[in-house]
Amino acid sequence: MSRPARHFLTLLDLGADEARALLDRAIALKRMLADGRDYRPLARRTLAMVFEKSSTRTRVSFEVGMVQFGGHALFLSPRDTQLGRGEPVEDSARVLSRMVDAVMIRTFDHEKVERFAAHSRVPVINGLTDRFHPCQLLADMQTYREHRGDIRGRRVAFVGDGNNMCHSYMNAARLFDFELRVACPEGFEPDADLLDSAGPCCTLVRDPREAARDADLVVTDVWASMGHESEQDHRAAAFAHYCVDATIMAAAKPDALFMHCLPAHRGEEVTAEVIDGPQSVVWDEAENRLHAQKALLELLLVGGPLD
Repeated sequence: MSRPARHFLTLLDLGADEARALLDRAIALKRMLADGRDYRPLARRTLAMVFEKSSTRTRVSFEVGMVQFGGHALFLSPRDTQLGRGEPVEDSARVLSRMVDAVMIRTFDHEKVERFAAHSRVPVINGLTDRFHPCQLLADMQTYREHRGDIRGRRVAFVGDGNNMCHSYMNAARLFDFELRVACPEGFEPDADLLDSAGPCCTLVRDPREAARDADLVVTDVWASMGHESEQDHRAAAFAHYCVDATIMAAAKPDALFMHCLPAHRGEEVTAEVIDGPQSVVWDEAENRLHAQKALLELLLVGGPLD
């Protein structure tokens, strides 16, 4: 009898040693691609990509990754499938998982991904929900590892909304054993249950400069995530003092890195001086979505390297 499918819905679906090994594998796959080595462990495998939210980096990185691995990716949107016409999530999961080898879902409600995974025969990957964005964190952690080594014991500042990126950084602090300081205005805190679960590795503060003090990495995200666009004006006022600028970066260590999952709004959550400056690694971070997700696909579909 076959084993149940292994899913990746949050970072905590990985063990600590396994997560570090996955980052090392992503770096190795990146090097193999740069060297022109042909490696196709997913020949004849198919990934269904279900998008209920718009995407650039998630779609391109998963689709290109499957092609580079010798497989194929299918783009599915609610406009083109029964998912948008009221078919139960459970039924879609039962049908799709009999035809494809894995499913990546990018949607609003995290509970929908959980329901899909519960009825899927094949691995389900969270490509972003309102609660978590774990694939982005794999890329972020790979990027830090490439530039500065192991993040264990380091200090990270997250400045901005207590959103899905903030939640995923809280999980990352637990998994990779670093200190996280979250700076956000009142009313925009991360979920209390996740904050409790994070324990001493995560601290909530109001002053972004205090969060950034002696930090090794400073991270921010847009103030109004997808689904919150109607709140843009209200959020702009609430977050007026949370723009990551040169003053905030000056509070961090001199060699601190800056990250943003993109797309960015220069002049809002980050100044052009910072995102385009020498401490910013956002372009490496964006590229690493490809390599980190290839390592993840390899792990979930074939159990690890075949080379």
